[in-house]
Amino acid sequence: MIRVHNPHPWPTTEQEAVAVQEHLRSLVRVDGDPQVVRTAAGLDVAYREDTNELVAAVTVLDMETLDVMDSVVVRGKPEFRYVPGLFAFREAPPLLEALTRLSVEPDILVCDGQGLAHPRRFGLACHIGVLTDTPSVGVAKTAMGRYEPPGEQRGDWSPLYCDSEIVGRALRTRHGVKPVFVSVGHHLTLDTACELILRLAPFYRLPETTRSADRLGRSAST
Repeated sequence: MIRVHNPHPWPTTEQEAVAVQEHLRSLVRVDGDPQVVRTAAGLDVAYREDTNELVAAVTVLDMETLDVMDSVVVRGKPEFRYVPGLFAFREAPPLLEALTRLSVEPDILVCDGQGLAHPRRFGLACHIGVLTDTPSVGVAKTAMGRYEPPGEQRGDWSPLYCDSEIVGRALRTRHGVKPVFVSVGHHLTLDTACELILRLAPFYRLPETTRSADRLGRSAST
């Protein structure tokens, strides 16, 4: 069962949130790849603008078949206003609640968002990975930082930079299709993170973890 470690009070101000990030980022580990990854969880949040509600969806997939083995939905309202760089404080609380309700424990968490590709090197995937002490990776649709376009073939990649630091990769998951942006969250190397995302994305640009969680969240928010 997934448990939340190193819990902290959820902040109400921007200053408190930044302080939490600064404190927790020292706990991020970019090594210690899991020996075996049999299950992977997709984490996604959908919003209903008409009601100011959110739906946090988590699905657990079998790494071999990509079948959904378990899923949880948590509904609520954002408890933190939108501030660039502090997105986790809106989405992490319901996602963490959903993770603790799973009956199938995932070996890796795949977040629809950033990991180390973040101004303070502590995006959503880092935050959730540290608080659950579970290997995690962020897979974003848009880049946080700068990069040169990778080659056109599936598996081609190029470094993703924030300032002058490599924080992830632009990874081509389909030939000739815009890359996704992979950054480590916790307890993974970047090589392993990209390898796992390619395994999870055999047919489409986005990994099946993200696609399944997105479908679940959208269906639950209608």
